[in-house]
Amino acid sequence: MAPNILITGAAGYIGGSLVTDFLAGTTIRIEKDRINAAVRSEEQAKAVSRQGVNVLQLDLTNEKAVVDSLLTHKINIVIHTASSIDPTLALNLVTALAKQKQASGEQTYFIHTSGLSAFYSLTGWPAGETKDTAVFKVEKRLADSFPIRKTDTAVIEYAEAQGVTSFVVIPPLVYGQGSGEWNKLSVVLPPLVKASISRKQVYKFPGDSKVSGVHITDLIALYGRLVDKIIRKETLPSGKEGYYFALAHDIVWRETLDRLVAALNARGLIKDSHIEDWPSDGFAAEALGVPKGFVQAFWNAGDDKITHENTSKVGWQPEWNNDLFLKNIDDEIAAVLEHDKAKSSLMDSLFKHAGG
Repeated sequence: MAPNILITGAAGYIGGSLVTDFLAGTTIRIEKDRINAAVRSEEQAKAVSRQGVNVLQLDLTNEKAVVDSLLTHKINIVIHTASSIDPTLALNLVTALAKQKQASGEQTYFIHTSGLSAFYSLTGWPAGETKDTAVFKVEKRLADSFPIRKTDTAVIEYAEAQGVTSFVVIPPLVYGQGSGEWNKLSVVLPPLVKASISRKQVYKFPGDSKVSGVHITDLIALYGRLVDKIIRKETLPSGKEGYYFALAHDIVWRETLDRLVAALNARGLIKDSHIEDWPSDGFAAEALGVPKGFVQAFWNAGDDKITHENTSKVGWQPEWNNDLFLKNIDDEIAAVLEHDKAKSSLMDSLFKHAGG
């Protein structure tokens, strides 16, 4: 029997793109009546409902509401994209999946969306090579020092205790226009483009850091591969070994900014092709619309070598590489000019965490 899937954050950049992709059958086709999309607001609900899926305006902080909803809709698989910072949302969903497992006698699955910043030396991750199957012990030891790590480990331990099979997907810098009905933009490159246009100047941080990147379509394909393997009941690394790093290629910030300057200049959106240094983190934070404490992690951090074998075990083969990314950098500008900025609750969560 086909599973019933709940996608949280279904009005968001990743969650919305998942809904669209599942309906289109790009990686795996999921029928409309099997897709349940959790959103926060009535306006979001109206937008996502145009796709013909079952839309749930659900408060994920309310455990009873979450449990009742998942039991009513007989949810077997949850793909959680709503928050990588607040563990309460994820734990409520795992509780509900555990109760659904008890009611149906069938295994339930939780796919949690994390973030690569948890594995930056800038946020306290130890330098050196990291292997995806040997992450948990280190992340557990460092859990209290960064909110994403705390959420990851809480999800894994609680899911194991409740008998729910868990997976953690770790997106790096995600780029490209999303395909969902509500939010089309990510929260990294578009704010940088918008700030450059509004100030008619591109800024950079000192140094030449690099970070891993992935196009939104390739990231969505990874989720699709995971769901396909789950439905086929294939054995996959899960729980404490179930980290899936969606690392497609390197992005070198200086090289990227050089291409961005050229593209903005060609459109007449900046004064000249000279890249200025950010005067301060505070200036950058105000321009980019993030709390000061997160500026470096978003736009000046780099990840050390991460050996990621789990993604190949589900047959993930990203199509986008660095050359293709740089060649299409103007797409990022076009998306900002069309959509202005991301309709994302992530920044609200960051300001709340920062006490701002």
